[in-house]
Amino acid sequence: MKEAAGEANLTVVAIILIAVIVAVATPLISNLMKSSASKSCCTDAGGVWVGGTCSDPQNGMYSEEAWKSCVTAAGQTTD
Repeated sequence: MKEAAGEANLTVVAIILIAVIVAVATPLISNLMKSSASKSCCTDAGGVWVGGTCSDPQNGMYSEEAWKSCVTAAGQTTD
């Protein structure tokens, strides 16, 4: 009977550890995906991603309207 109780305790510990790892990893992955979407939209609009914002590289190819439209369609904000 002691062995069964020990295995049950180990299972509970494993479940708790998995839950903690998921709770920590989820926001990190979510933030990474949002950042990646914004960078991709910036590149598609002809811009350059610098310092967390989409910048005009002064090459005549950048469209801020296209970038904002893409970011909005991806469910992000243009802040």
